[in-house]
Amino acid sequence: MKKILVCLAFLAIALSSSAQTALPIADLIIRNGKVLDGSGNSWFYGDVAIKDGKILRVGNLGELRAAKTIDAKGLILAPGFIDVHGHIEKGVVGTPTADNYILDGVTTVITGNCGGSEENISGYLRLVDSIRPSINIASLIGHNTVRAQVLQRANRAPSADEQKQMDELVAKAMRNGAVGLSTGLIYIPGTFAKTEEVVSLAKAAARYNGVYASHIRDEENNAVEAINEAINIGKEANIPVQISHFKVGGKSNWGKSNITLGLIKKAREDGWEVTIDQYPYTASSTNLGVRLPDWTFQGGDDSMKVRLTDPETRSKIKKEMLQQLKDYAFPNYSYAVVASYAPDSTYNGKNISQINKLLGKKSNAKNEAETIMDMVLAGGAQMVYNSMNEDDVKHIMKYPFSMFAADAGIRVFGQGMPHPRGYGTNARVLGKYVRDEKVISLEDAIRRMTSLPAQKFGLNDRGHILPNFAADIVIFSEAEVQDLSTFQQPHAYSKGFKYVIVNGELVVENEKHLGTKSGRALYGQAYVK
Repeated sequence: MKKILVCLAFLAIALSSSAQTALPIADLIIRNGKVLDGSGNSWFYGDVAIKDGKILRVGNLGELRAAKTIDAKGLILAPGFIDVHGHIEKGVVGTPTADNYILDGVTTVITGNCGGSEENISGYLRLVDSIRPSINIASLIGHNTVRAQVLQRANRAPSADEQKQMDELVAKAMRNGAVGLSTGLIYIPGTFAKTEEVVSLAKAAARYNGVYASHIRDEENNAVEAINEAINIGKEANIPVQISHFKVGGKSNWGKSNITLGLIKKAREDGWEVTIDQYPYTASSTNLGVRLPDWTFQGGDDSMKVRLTDPETRSKIKKEMLQQLKDYAFPNYSYAVVASYAPDSTYNGKNISQINKLLGKKSNAKNEAETIMDMVLAGGAQMVYNSMNEDDVKHIMKYPFSMFAADAGIRVFGQGMPHPRGYGTNARVLGKYVRDEKVISLEDAIRRMTSLPAQKFGLNDRGHILPNFAADIVIFSEAEVQDLSTFQQPHAYSKGFKYVIVNGELVVENEKHLGTKSGRALYGQAYVK
């Protein structure tokens, strides 16, 4: 009897051990992927196991079990893409699934760019966590946002007390989780700021390990001076610099990217941490008001309306507009296409020359300038400007410290005629410029979409396929990946991204958004709960 009991005990132990080993160890295993780990190193074949939102193991995982398995044979497995230049503050509230980003392989967006952010960074990041979007979100604190709180739209230097107030607003935002300071020095009221004002704010951000991200003061005829200003702000404030949507705009400047890029190279050779980002298109996008001189908008919308309805002032504005057009070497405004015009949606997709003709005016630059001023008076428009050269785009793309960014919001599918970069930036790089034209290698493209931006913005647990890193992963077909969004038909999602995983949860499966919302707010390095 005693022998029987002993045998039964051993059997129970064996059965218990067998049951335990049969239980899944990981939540998800991706097998047989062609892994590009984000480092820029060559690919390798391997498996990735995920548990509790983190990467558990990487390599040949053999008999390791999981609750779910994805066979990634024939597919690229990479870290989720980090878009360093977004404008999604409000959009993510209305469309938390962020389809245009997630279906382009993006798992993290840094918002608050070009000087515009939420005033209350702490409250905004809490809001992000409450709505649980499909992507992760980090935010910069915007210079224009800060300046408007203290000086409104005044065109003057701040007093010492006002500068101190602005510095403290930046410092507070950094303590509350911002990853850096952004400027938009072509926009009101940022354009009214002198360099020393920005240096002071950048010093406040630097004390909390922030980044200075700048839409520089001029990307066209005075780009050299504007780039040097950004670099010098970085030097004086001792802060890493990120120059946003790096470009050479205006026909008269085509071919000068060797000069502008040379400034970045020299700064880095001298030991200053300066990097850039770009979108892979020859057209930019911003508002219609930038075609008018800055002083038009001084004092706010009421002051602007007074100026545009006063014949003498209006004539002066038009004279400066036409001089700008001449400086850019464009014969007319046909390069300026309406993306969204609220007063009359039939304008969407048409250029200013076409609209001018529809209004029955003679086709010349003077009349087109009048049309622009009338549209600004009516509320303004979001525009697409065909102002760049493909050779410059490629030259900038080859620079190893250039990242990729859509410079977009969260798209409402079918609404307006927006720039296609909001749908297809990463797919366009991987399809057109990597696979088809071989401008850069796949390994380097992935590095600049993942580990480089993670390093720059202090996202220390993202951007690599490594154990204990956040399980933000994209799995795509190297042969199929392609942007489908065009200027004529912008509302089209990219193809080829088979699976997208955010914080360990499957968000995209077989190129379809599952509705999963597993993203979260990401906080700057100075944040303390």
